[in-house]
Amino acid sequence: MEAKLPSGSLLENIPPRTAQESINEILSHPAVRIERIVSHGHASPDDFWYDQNDDEWVAVITGEAELLIEGEPAPRVVEPGDWVFLPAHCRHRVVRTATGRPTVWLAVRLKP
Repeated sequence: MEAKLPSGSLLENIPPRTAQESINEILSHPAVRIERIVSHGHASPDDFWYDQNDDEWVAVITGEAELLIEGEPAPRVVEPGDWVFLPAHCRHRVVRTATGRPTVWLAVRLKP
């Protein structure tokens, strides 16, 4: 009997709005971690910047967001199908995410 390979849907079991974004690990491997992030109108605090040790590739599956990358003059609008590669220590912040429907992100973190 063959083992069933893991599978799922990024759009199933979307959690309701809470004070924090919902982050679910989909896959972890020594070199990579894949996460589903669900935002309901969430944004980074005004004085906060992500400055991560890992490279990150992120895509919006549903909803939309504005992502500000340090050194760029204006936030990038990120809509379904759009992706951004953020090298390690590329400071960035989420200016806003959609409020009428959840924003579902797929994040792939590449460990050094």
